[in-house]
Amino acid sequence: MQEKDHLNKLDAACGDGDLGVGMYLGFKNVQKAVEKQENTDIGIILNRAGYAILSTVGGASGPLFGTFFIEAGRTAKGKSEIDLENLATMFEMSLEKLRLRGGADVGGKTLIDALDPAVKSLKEAAQRRIDISHALMMAAEAAKKGFEATKDLVAKYGKAKYLGQQTLGHVDPGAEVVKLVFETLLTTYESSNP
Repeated sequence: MQEKDHLNKLDAACGDGDLGVGMYLGFKNVQKAVEKQENTDIGIILNRAGYAILSTVGGASGPLFGTFFIEAGRTAKGKSEIDLENLATMFEMSLEKLRLRGGADVGGKTLIDALDPAVKSLKEAAQRRIDISHALMMAAEAAKKGFEATKDLVAKYGKAKYLGQQTLGHVDPGAEVVKLVFETLLTTYESSNP
C-alpha cells in the first residue's frame, strides 16, 4: 500500500500513528490470501480478505475493516460475477454491519463518513442503470467528499473522541482508507476494462 506513511501521519494527529503500518500489513496479508485462492466465488474471496485483515491489523481498525470485507462477502456468496446492483448491496450490508458494530453514523468523524455517501451513490447509480465505470467514479468521488468533510468534524468515537475539539481541522484516517478502497476499485476496473 503506497499510502502507508501518509496514513500514519493522518493517524498521528488524533490517534496512535500506526494505521498506515496496520493497513499495509493487513492488505499484504489479503494479497497473499487472495493469490492462493483458486475458488472463483467472490463471497469466499472477500471473506478470506476480511479474515486476513482481522488476523493482522490491531486496534479497532482490524475488526472494522475485517467486518467491511466479511459482510460484503456474505452478500456475494455463491457469485463468480457481480453487477452494479450486487456491488451496491454488498457495500450497503457492510455499512449497516459497521453501524451496528461501532454505533457510529455520519458526522461522527469515522470511516462511515466516507462509506455512507459512496453507498448512496452506488445505490442511486444502480437505480438509474448507470454503467459501472461511471458509477464507480461517482462512488469514489462521494467517498472523497465524505472523507474531506471529516476535517470539519469533532470526533465522537474511538480514541480520538477524547481529544474533542483538538480533532477539528484533521481528517479521519479510517475515512481515508475507505476513499482509497473506492479509488482502487475504480482504477482496477478501468485497467481491466480499457
